[in-house]
Amino acid sequence: INMESAMPEEEKQAPLEASGEGSKPEAEAEEPTEVEAVQKEQQIRKSIKKPQAVGAVLSPEEDQEFAFDDIADDNGYDTDLEEKTEHAAYDHSGRTLYIDLCKSAGVVPASYYLRHIADSELDMRHHGLGTGGIKPLCASLASNSTVTKLDLGDNWLGAAGGLQVVHMLRENCFITELNLADNKMGLDVAKQLCEVLMANTQVTSVCLRGNEFDDRSSQFFADLITNTATLHRLDLSQNNFAELGGFTIGKALMENSSLLELNLSWNHIRAKGAKGIAEGLAANNGLKGLDLSFNGFGPTYGLQELSKAIKVNTCLEELNLSNNRITTEGAVLFGKGLTLNSTLKVLRMGRNPMQTSGCYAILTAVSKNPQSQICLLDFQDIMVNDDFKDLHYQLLETMPELKVEVGVKVPHREKAKVHPMMKLRNFVEKRGMKMIDFFNTFDKDRSMSVTREEFLEGLEIFRKESGLNLTDEEVEWLINDLDKDGDGEINYSEMVAGHAEFSELEKKALAMNSVSM
Repeated sequence: INMESAMPEEEKQAPLEASGEGSKPEAEAEEPTEVEAVQKEQQIRKSIKKPQAVGAVLSPEEDQEFAFDDIADDNGYDTDLEEKTEHAAYDHSGRTLYIDLCKSAGVVPASYYLRHIADSELDMRHHGLGTGGIKPLCASLASNSTVTKLDLGDNWLGAAGGLQVVHMLRENCFITELNLADNKMGLDVAKQLCEVLMANTQVTSVCLRGNEFDDRSSQFFADLITNTATLHRLDLSQNNFAELGGFTIGKALMENSSLLELNLSWNHIRAKGAKGIAEGLAANNGLKGLDLSFNGFGPTYGLQELSKAIKVNTCLEELNLSNNRITTEGAVLFGKGLTLNSTLKVLRMGRNPMQTSGCYAILTAVSKNPQSQICLLDFQDIMVNDDFKDLHYQLLETMPELKVEVGVKVPHREKAKVHPMMKLRNFVEKRGMKMIDFFNTFDKDRSMSVTREEFLEGLEIFRKESGLNLTDEEVEWLINDLDKDGDGEINYSEMVAGHAEFSELEKKALAMNSVSM
């Protein structure tokens, strides 16, 4: 670079500074020191004007200024590109957000939730979350992408907590199964919950048992049943639906084809509601299971309507009508529908006052239908007579897979094991022998003592020749019980002591039984 051409004119004419010798010819001028070169460069930079506009043409002097820039020097580097900065990894579980929200709200974080927040199934039943604890939890679940099955049953959410769940469902698109049972959410939540479930295409199973929903909210659930295309299971049991609720929800079944299971048990549905459900069931072509237990379809009217429905229904496989005040006449009317049904597999009608004659009418209707698919008839807590049992045995010839449950179920109890000493004593007494005589058959040398092997050989002889009914396990039990000192010998005194001890225990057991009676 020609430094001289870049210098101002006045600097070119300025005399050289020397140590008292005056000016020298240009050729003999001393080379500038490094400090002087830097100072001169700075003066040149100050004298050159920077271009003021993007794309402006540089003058020779300005072009010279850029010639001094060191492109390898990062200190003068300038750019409008964003520099890369490291960001913290995104928390897909919502753990960090949950902890922060709990701190700000003054709520103690649920440790169980923090431990299982990344699981696919999250069971938060009976945690007492309430309205305060559910808010940060729902806020974190809104962005959670791991939980697919969420159980918030029995947390006393109320209306305020239920609305927090609704807001969460608007954001979350990963939850497929939701349990909100026993939270007493009421009417205020029903409308918004049904609206969000209609818009949500991921949730396939919802349990809303025990939430104090009544006839006023029945239209919201009817709209949900009518418009959903992805909901397969809906549990509305233990609520307060009555005539209007049953009729409205039942009619909605006409327009639904996605719902596979519907539970309306433990409500207050009577005749009018039964009619609406029956009409909906007749036109439905998707429902597989319907639970109507613990309502009031009896004594006859509701059964007459249901009989019409199952005559034409071609999809229902399981129907529960337990505890519905069904009489014998109601059972006869319902049986008429069974004679033409070809899809029902499980029918539960236990705990109804229809007696053995009502059960006989149902079984007769099944026997008259060659297309019947019934494999289980549940008449629990209803006593039946021999005529019913005979018909059942006859029907097993053509329907060997048919299972019938009747009467009161008695829990199975294993028989108490009989002590082998009792069997041995009875064996000896029946043959008019005494214990000493029995023992002497083993004690060949009359030493009043035998080894375990000798005693075992003697017992084997009695088992094979005299019919002593002792299993191998009981023989081992008896020998271990008689050889209390573990010396491998069974003395006659040990045998007598064992017999006396057993007799004493037997007397105490008999005494206790007599007192209890």
